[in-house]
Amino acid sequence: MADQQSKVGPASAAAGAAEQPSQRFEIQKIYVKNLSFETPNSPQAFREQQQPSVHLDLSNAAQDLGNDLYEITLTITTTVSAGEKTIYLVEVQQSGIFLMAGFSPEERGRAAATVCPNILFPFARELVSDLATRAGFPQLLLAPMNFEALYLQAQQQAAAKEAQQGDGDSTPPQPAPH
Repeated sequence: MADQQSKVGPASAAAGAAEQPSQRFEIQKIYVKNLSFETPNSPQAFREQQQPSVHLDLSNAAQDLGNDLYEITLTITTTVSAGEKTIYLVEVQQSGIFLMAGFSPEERGRAAATVCPNILFPFARELVSDLATRAGFPQLLLAPMNFEALYLQAQQQAAAKEAQQGDGDSTPPQPAPH
């Protein structure tokens, strides 16, 4: 694929600068921050033919690196078990450095909880699948995640918790005098 280049004169450069949005979002780097794979019951795990169950824990964190750069880390912990025995456990911390310039704190928080994990998840998903296969287990395909829905759910839970705490902070009603 050939790169397209265009030459812009001073007049059109000034016009283009006026049209550019004040917000910038860029992927700077995507990388594996931490990785763990355990098979606590091998080699017996390969000999048993039980229907495994899959448990998935998902979280993400943001760290301000300064200069509008943020490290977003998506942590996926997948436990595959048969009955009470863990067949294998894989934990992946997939990280990225993102430039988020010109965003309000609310917009930046939403992007860190939705847009960035949506970018990171396919990398983590592929890594989980590849590790399971390399360890001698059947391929494990994680279902796509709706990070927007997870964000809205977390917002609703936080609002409900805040409302409950607000109710608990008020002075209880006093009994009416007889």
